[in-house]
Amino acid sequence: QVRLVESGGGLVQAGGSLRLSCAASGRTFNNYIMGWFRQAPGKEREFVAFITRSGTSYSDSVKGRFTISRDNAKNTVYLQMDSLKPEDTAVYYCAAGMHETTRYALYNSWGQGTQVTVSS
Repeated sequence: QVRLVESGGGLVQAGGSLRLSCAASGRTFNNYIMGWFRQAPGKEREFVAFITRSGTSYSDSVKGRFTISRDNAKNTVYLQMDSLKPEDTAVYYCAAGMHETTRYALYNSWGQGTQVTVSS
């Protein structure tokens, strides 16, 4: 497993931007599929994006507005969030796994989460 620590959440107005970061421990970071998920109050955790060594995948709700990237030299994955909407409000979690999947149950390492709040 790998230890993950997220940062960068906060309060932003609709239409604004935030960049989340997730720092990972360990020397095998580049072997992992890195994902971002989010969970709003009273809702299930939902897939946002994942990144492999060679590609990315996004949920339909964020495609075109969010960008996932990784810096293997820094053991860090990022989520650039633009054109934010109030419905993006949630706790955002970073996750690491070995499968290219949108299913959160298949990721075996998780960060503590960071709150993102978008005001209208």
